[in-house]
Amino acid sequence: MNIHRHANATTTPKTRRYIQVSHQSVTQLADEPGVSGETIRRWQRRDTVADGSHTPHRLQTTLTPAQEVVVVERRKTLLLPLDDRLAVTREFLHPKVSCSRRTAVCSIV
Repeated sequence: MNIHRHANATTTPKTRRYIQVSHQSVTQLADEPGVSGETIRRWQRRDTVADGSHTPHRLQTTLTPAQEVVVVERRKTLLLPLDDRLAVTREFLHPKVSCSRRTAVCSIV
């Protein structure tokens, strides 16, 4: 079985399952693996022991659907670098738009 554990995870799936089935107090459970009480409470509330996705489920954008279409079409036709696309979008669509280099998605701050 191939387990992909988050790089900053302080517990393993085996430890998480133990936390979920144990009837000890939060303090006692936290002392065993050396994690915080909040970590114990978080794993007790969950149904699974797998790491969840850290990708946002919903992008934080307030561009209107029409503005998004304009940005996407301009990206396809002009083939500008990200910084230039951001400058054009600020100039002609919305002055407070920002851009994430990691996702290359623009949103209004």
